[in-house]
Amino acid sequence: MKKRTRTEEIDELVTAQADDDSAWEKPVKVRHSKVTLLTFDEGQIARLPITVDPEILSGAPVFRGTRVPVTALLDNLAASLTLDEFLNNFPTVTREQAIRVLDFYKETLARLGRAA
Repeated sequence: MKKRTRTEEIDELVTAQADDDSAWEKPVKVRHSKVTLLTFDEGQIARLPITVDPEILSGAPVFRGTRVPVTALLDNLAASLTLDEFLNNFPTVTREQAIRVLDFYKETLARLGRAA
């Protein structure tokens, strides 16, 4: 079993002093999380059918050539609408654009899974 250093012990148990400085509270267990960083090259981003422009919807990512935020696709799918229903609601978005964005999310989640 690996012996812990003093710093690791301190990181594991954190104590909080009472507001009136009269007593110490019971130690609280702190969970450490692993940070995973995904990077994307410019080509991957350039191939996405989206635009980010501060002049359009305050810089929210939108489908290229529209004012439809990409989050609208995800929100509609989360609300149990089908892709066809989304496309009917937002006729300026093409099926190809929506599928390319969904494929990007799928690939990103797969990369995240491999990185974990």
